[in-house]
Amino acid sequence: MESTVASKLEALAKLQSIDSQLDEIKRVRGDLPEEVQDLEDEIEGYEVRVRKFDDEVAGLNESIAQRKQAIKDSESLIRKYEEQQQNVRNNREYDAITKEIELQKLEIQISEKKIKEAHYQIDQKKTEIEGTKHRLDERRKDLENKQKELEQIVAESQEEERKLEDDREKAAGNIEPRLLSAYSRIRKNVRNGLAVVSVKRDACGGCFNTVPPQRQADIAAQKKIIVCEHCGRILAGVELRVF
Repeated sequence: MESTVASKLEALAKLQSIDSQLDEIKRVRGDLPEEVQDLEDEIEGYEVRVRKFDDEVAGLNESIAQRKQAIKDSESLIRKYEEQQQNVRNNREYDAITKEIELQKLEIQISEKKIKEAHYQIDQKKTEIEGTKHRLDERRKDLENKQKELEQIVAESQEEERKLEDDREKAAGNIEPRLLSAYSRIRKNVRNGLAVVSVKRDACGGCFNTVPPQRQADIAAQKKIIVCEHCGRILAGVELRVF
């Protein structure tokens, strides 16, 4: 049997009541969930930065080790060439060997310079790592405090929230998908989350624009679903004035 407009509006109003209570629970939490998420993201960024610096330091240390080995290799070649100079047969061979020795000495100077530069870069990286780790420790403490604060607030309303979520699921199940989709879309587009309101004091309970008498009569009759022509909210009923 197809639901009447009145029963549809009643189901929507019940869902709105539950959603408003859930909104209030979330409002009490304020920006804490977002602050916790922001801190978690910031901490992850610092951790990535520290790992990057550590990798760079490891790379520089490897480069230093390679340069030191290159110096040893050059020194070994120099000794070999110096021995060969003792047995040259002419000036041409002597000059050629001398050039090789000079080349190896130049290689040693270049390696020593690169080693010195690498040590300087390592010192710079370690300073960066130290500063980053200090900021990381501070943010971890901030996160711990924020998480405790959030957990306490969540614990206070957890049981109520769980019950409301169950009630919401049941209430949403009583509403046809097309109407539920429209309700969700309106809720998403309005500032206070009110998609279903009543006419109060001749005005829309959501945007407070005046609702003409004839339109109020149509709303009260509940023959069809009527939305506010100004804000698009569903008008579920008309509250009678008490004089």
